[in-house]
Amino acid sequence: MTDIVVAAWHKILATGGGHTQPEGSPLLAAFTELVRVAHAEPQLRQLYPWTGMWELHFSRCTEFRPTWDVLYIGARKDGRYYVEGPDRSSPRIAETDSAQVAVTMVIERLPPGCGPAFLGSAEELAAYERARGGY
Repeated sequence: MTDIVVAAWHKILATGGGHTQPEGSPLLAAFTELVRVAHAEPQLRQLYPWTGMWELHFSRCTEFRPTWDVLYIGARKDGRYYVEGPDRSSPRIAETDSAQVAVTMVIERLPPGCGPAFLGSAEELAAYERARGGY
């Protein structure tokens, strides 16, 4: 795992992904739990994490533009979670009360040979994989 990936995870763990909510907010509590549970899983911890709109995304590369081939998990105001993806046009896969169940759904559907995160952009990763004859 690269220092870039480790640093990204630490930042999200320390800041809640930059999200702000009042102390005791069910949304903040759910998102914090989600990040903690996802980070505990080695298969996800090797991917580059990024957040937005109370969602935790996982990229197979470390630079902008991220890959959109891994499911993502969102936290809801009621403390529940949803799993969607891999892109925004995909239908919702599931909703659950458990961060662990949501994380497990993502792990079970990881692309073959997923991880560790590639140092570079999605385009550079695609070129690298084409050159290797994979993915």
